[in-house]
Amino acid sequence: MQIKKILILGGAGFIGSAIAEQFSKRGFEITVPTRNRDRAKHLTLLPACDVIVADIFDRATLHRLIAHADCVVNLIGILHGDFDRVHVQFPKMVAELCAANNTPRLLHMSALNADENGVSDYLKSRGKGEAAVRAALTKSTALTVFRPSVVFGAGDAFLNLFASMFAVFPFIPLGSPHAQFQPIWVEDVAHAVAESAHNTGTFGQSYNLCGPEVYTLKQLLQFVAATLGKRRLVIGLGAGLSNLQAIIFENLPGKVITRDNVKSMSLPNVSSAPFPAIFGFTPSALSSVVPTYLGAAKDRISGRARYQNLRNCAGRE
Repeated sequence: MQIKKILILGGAGFIGSAIAEQFSKRGFEITVPTRNRDRAKHLTLLPACDVIVADIFDRATLHRLIAHADCVVNLIGILHGDFDRVHVQFPKMVAELCAANNTPRLLHMSALNADENGVSDYLKSRGKGEAAVRAALTKSTALTVFRPSVVFGAGDAFLNLFASMFAVFPFIPLGSPHAQFQPIWVEDVAHAVAESAHNTGTFGQSYNLCGPEVYTLKQLLQFVAATLGKRRLVIGLGAGLSNLQAIIFENLPGKVITRDNVKSMSLPNVSSAPFPAIFGFTPSALSSVVPTYLGAAKDRISGRARYQNLRNCAGRE
């Protein structure tokens, strides 16, 4: 199987940018479609990375894009909104077009605990999306599915959100404080995805991607506060107050959390299996990575470091 051209759907985002960088290091030709070119301008520094303006939800447009790819990476996902459209109908369309074009490879990003009969609409849609992809593909396309726990890294919308909250509030009333997560570094996710492109051992497989440490949500907030050197009180809320908090937040701009998110967090977001040995590395611990970037000053340093890394990949001084 000869794979040279990679189409990354969702490549301008947090996870997508890291994956594009990993593929670039390996010498692939990359196409990243986006509705807003400015959002992906940092990727133009990568060699052989073509950022184009396109509406990937338009079937004809997506067909043209997939027709020129040897490998399609679908990272499109949301935490709130029309789950059926984004997590079921869109991946189904991607798989159908891969089948129509005899695309050799499809890498599909799902989520830990994805299940057609899941406890939340989000998890149900992720499970239905996986099923729709498998049903639509033919033998000409090798599929690999990735199911990460929460993904952290410089510029994430998870730990950095907590950091911004600690900068404003003296205490945090926290819903679902006992929810469990096994966070994985975005660079490790990107490494696993890029490594799988040519690895025939990953064909037809699904992988849970989790880091080596398990935290409750409350422990994660406490870790962020300690990393920032701030003394903040985190007050855990019971089930009733957690739902009430979600009702309030889901009606505010930005929807920090919804009742459906609370349902998802009722299941431990962890994996009983070790990190897949087939990828050839051990994932980094959150406790060893986060202190290198968390906080306003460190975020700016980290942002400059990633920019310089992209310049280095592009062969620029």
